[in-house]
Amino acid sequence: MPSLALWAGLLVCVLKGFSSKLDIWRLLTHHSLWFYPRFALSDQAIYNRLDKAGTAPLEKLFCQISSLLKERLAPFAQKSLAPFASQVVALDETTLDPIARKLPSLRGLPKGDRRLLPGKLAGLFDLRCQQWLKIRHIPDPDQNEKLSARSMIEGLPEGSLILADLGYFGFAWFDHLTDSGYHWISRFRSKTSYEVVHTYYRHGDVIDCLIHLGAYRSDRAAHAVRMVQFKVGANSYQYITNVLDPNTLSIREIAQLYARRWDIELAINLVKTHLKLHLLWSAKEVTILQQVYAVLIISQILQALRLEVAGRAEVDPFEVSMELLIRWMPQYAYDGDDPIAGFVQQGRAMGFIRPSRRTVVKAPNIHPEQINPLPRDIILARKPRYGNWNRSSRPKKSN
Repeated sequence: MPSLALWAGLLVCVLKGFSSKLDIWRLLTHHSLWFYPRFALSDQAIYNRLDKAGTAPLEKLFCQISSLLKERLAPFAQKSLAPFASQVVALDETTLDPIARKLPSLRGLPKGDRRLLPGKLAGLFDLRCQQWLKIRHIPDPDQNEKLSARSMIEGLPEGSLILADLGYFGFAWFDHLTDSGYHWISRFRSKTSYEVVHTYYRHGDVIDCLIHLGAYRSDRAAHAVRMVQFKVGANSYQYITNVLDPNTLSIREIAQLYARRWDIELAINLVKTHLKLHLLWSAKEVTILQQVYAVLIISQILQALRLEVAGRAEVDPFEVSMELLIRWMPQYAYDGDDPIAGFVQQGRAMGFIRPSRRTVVKAPNIHPEQINPLPRDIILARKPRYGNWNRSSRPKKSN
């Protein structure tokens, strides 16, 4: 059996929403896959072949497809998103769903036991192109996010903007990003001590200022950061960033950019819900990771299709329904039509393109003339001292 048939069979099974590795055997031996004949093989022969191959072929295919899509998507990338940054990415982790208690070593474990969790995935997501840049499996589901964070951003071009939730909040992490030449935006963690260095603007509930994180000698960051806060109705918002110039990044742009961190949550929802990664085929690690990479390969293509449809239709990518794209694009292809052209031409009439339901952050807009300029002699760096940020246990997470 050619390798192309084996891996194509795996991808087709994922795309069709099949629920077990046995379906690969059924597809290849009892139903012809494209132009291939039925293969006279036992299910165990298929399993042995998959186990022996591991994940290397799928990882290579993921990289090849991602490279091809990067070139194709270049005209449709959202270049207006933080134009000062070389790249805009979101960093996050998601815990894989519990595995079934089928192996003898797992049968005695009670439902909900943490040992049934096969780890988690750390992901780096390109917001302009809506593509996964890097995925890494972490065996320990309770590992602190910051332990893998630095390796996840290796290779990003200098000047990239990184968005991450409060699970990554830490003075050493922020200083590392700044020292590495990256821009970043984070929510501000409540009860974090700080000292105000300079106030750009203050009126009512709206504040834009520079601060030193850590007001005590035992725990303090090296670089000054910018803190902005405002209130919309009963909700208060606080963000920090190392983009210190309000003329480069306004309060409104900070809030709007951080809201785009939710893109990676939606990308995770695509792989776990629509592509059924929440239904793991096996308790074996190699099978789990093969399913993960197969799902991610399909996800890359689906995300690319939506971005191209949006670009050609001149709409926001999130105005193109991913659920309907998954459901109806195969039908266009089956009928011999161009699926992308069909979605662009008939999208509004068929409801494939509709107003996005994403929440729009209504942050204040401060006129540049209202900004108090930064004094020339202000000190923006100091000797750091980091507390116990590098813990292996996972802190309470909040967005």
